[in-house]
Amino acid sequence: MITDQEIADIRKEIKKSYNPIFFYDDDQDGLCAFLLLWRFAKKGDGYALRGQLTEDHIEMLERRKVDLIVILDKPLLDQEMIDKIQIPILHIDHHQPLIREGKHYHYFNPRVENDEDNRPTSYWAYKIAEENMWIATVGIISDWFIPEFLKEFNKEYPGLLPDTIKSPGQALFDEKFGELARIFSFALKGKREERKTCMTALKQVESPFDILEEKTWEGKMLYRHYQKLQKQYEKLRKEAQETTAEGKVLIFSYPSTQSSFTGLIANELCYRNPTKIVIVGRVKDDSVLMSIRSPGPDLPPIINEAMQGINGSGGGHKLACGAHVVIEDFPRFMQRFKEIAEKS
Repeated sequence: MITDQEIADIRKEIKKSYNPIFFYDDDQDGLCAFLLLWRFAKKGDGYALRGQLTEDHIEMLERRKVDLIVILDKPLLDQEMIDKIQIPILHIDHHQPLIREGKHYHYFNPRVENDEDNRPTSYWAYKIAEENMWIATVGIISDWFIPEFLKEFNKEYPGLLPDTIKSPGQALFDEKFGELARIFSFALKGKREERKTCMTALKQVESPFDILEEKTWEGKMLYRHYQKLQKQYEKLRKEAQETTAEGKVLIFSYPSTQSSFTGLIANELCYRNPTKIVIVGRVKDDSVLMSIRSPGPDLPPIINEAMQGINGSGGGHKLACGAHVVIEDFPRFMQRFKEIAEKS
């Protein structure tokens, strides 16, 4: 776990900074962790990162006179980048623990002490912020974890979830709450100006019902952006649900669209097909970008073995990973993956 003292230390560092910057993973967990800490700090900027920090980011830090970096839900950070940054870094994550060092670098991950403690980054952000439970619940359940304060959430925001919820999949794909979770996910998609407007709205909106019932300007904007992308998502989701599994593995791939829905589709296919390993691939340029989900066999060893001699890479959690391979290697990777999975 991340200790109470560590949480207090994080809170203190954020409070005393005058111009922090938040870099967060581009999924609901990372987004909600950012929103929770930004609302707590009421200062600084935030940027969704699809990769790692680069030299360009360092130049931006100097230009903007940033005095604190907060990295949320990002599993990797190069030691070279840490060495070049001369201001404090708070790195909060819950992926495979990272071994890095630096005078200004502070790493917080519940898996350092207990590898089975996989509580999402938005869970720990809520512990730090101690407010906006509804935003925390979106991030936590979207990252496949049921928080202990669910009954309190249901009492404050009735009608979104039953108290008897059995799994994150049920919450995300069988309940009204799932629409709210997709609204947050879709806020990270679309054109740059659309994403920027969504972030402005998410910083201000006060209740899930402001969005779902379009009660405020911010809520209307977010819901209408969601409706626009929902049409694309629904078309792909229906195609994916018609896919037949090949043995233990269910594979669905689709050509690149303006927005990526691989993670959302993979999660739903996994929920609807609880005995299958699910791979959803999106063809973009000369690569296939994949979201992979498993009901039981740990994925990293399977992916690592299947990647031998393949131009690509992958990794993540035990039961949820991302991967990419060049198009010409995709059939060979899939053949190997299926063979290894069948033996698992």
